[in-house]
Amino acid sequence: MPNGDNWQGDVLRDLRGASGPPAAGTGGPSSSVPPAQPTPPTPPTPPAAQASGTERIPAPTQPPTPAPAPTPTPAPQQIPTPPRPRRPTAPDSRAVVDSALSGTARRPQRGEPVAVRAARAVRRIVSSSAAREVAELTRTAEALQQPVTTGRQIAVTSIRGGAGKTTVAALLGTAYAHYRQDPVLLVEADPALGSLPLRLGAETLRWTTADLADIVEPQMSLLDVTGYLVQLPQNAWLLPGSQGQIGAMLDTSAYERVMVALRRYFGVSVVDCETLPAEVARVALSASQARVLAAPATLDGVTSTYAVLQWMQGLPRHMIDGTVVVLSTMVARPGIDVEAAAEKLRSTGAGVHVLPYDRHLAAGGALRTELLARPTRLAAARLAAEVFQLSQKRR
Repeated sequence: MPNGDNWQGDVLRDLRGASGPPAAGTGGPSSSVPPAQPTPPTPPTPPAAQASGTERIPAPTQPPTPAPAPTPTPAPQQIPTPPRPRRPTAPDSRAVVDSALSGTARRPQRGEPVAVRAARAVRRIVSSSAAREVAELTRTAEALQQPVTTGRQIAVTSIRGGAGKTTVAALLGTAYAHYRQDPVLLVEADPALGSLPLRLGAETLRWTTADLADIVEPQMSLLDVTGYLVQLPQNAWLLPGSQGQIGAMLDTSAYERVMVALRRYFGVSVVDCETLPAEVARVALSASQARVLAAPATLDGVTSTYAVLQWMQGLPRHMIDGTVVVLSTMVARPGIDVEAAAEKLRSTGAGVHVLPYDRHLAAGGALRTELLARPTRLAAARLAAEVFQLSQKRR
């Protein structure tokens, strides 16, 4: 029956699946069953579709193209930094005077007795010398307060020990610190037997000239530099030559490094040198802008100083033109005519100043300007003014 054929076709379609074509010879007439169409290729089935039970063949895939290897970049060449010089270890502070010795010093006395001071005060009241003295002090102060473009270095030396060299250096440094506004430096270039720290009243020492030669650098400020120095009254600082050790040495290279480096920080530097003809003393005299030669007001002191001045006459002219001799009177009644000796020394072309006898200076120890005799203070101010003017002439 025709209906039976249709029933069989339906069953076969159910068995093959609703999407499959009917079996050959079981379907109805050709008008009721469409002809089979070719199946297009199926793309690869994702994993989710494979899990549903329908197996599909994946399409061939091309191997991945390898990425180009990175070109190695050369590491930047590092220029080795030169090692910084090691700074010396900070030395321990040392007392200038041993405690057992400091107790032996007596009370300092004034440079003049009371009767001499009273007589001078009366003369100033009844005479017109007071006005002249004030005018002279005004001119001296104006000379000492002149500005400087570069630091002035003044070297103080002598022919022999005991000539008052350290005392003169202390008087000069104190005068400059009193009258000037810029910083003042006092340098001890006599490390073996120097007594400048004691004369200036320093209590302890730490850094020395040789130490600072390895420390000071161009980028340091004045505050950095003064941290290695000894603070003095007013605006003055001290650079010791040693800590009081016998036999301490200072070579010329260390001295030159220190003085060149410190020159830009201080308006005036006073150097207490070794006695001639020591090597550092010769270097200091040639490098300074003015020189002071201390000599005792004795016959042998004047004789040796005159011989040195005659030798200096054979050097370049600026050497003796920039030299001032200081005759220090060690006793109240000297054994020579001091003024006549000074005139003989001036005949060589050098300037000469006489430092009068002063009990306070003769006793040694720390210098206290308020205890100095008035003639000593005036003589120190005149000396400081002339030496400073000589240093200004040589640039």
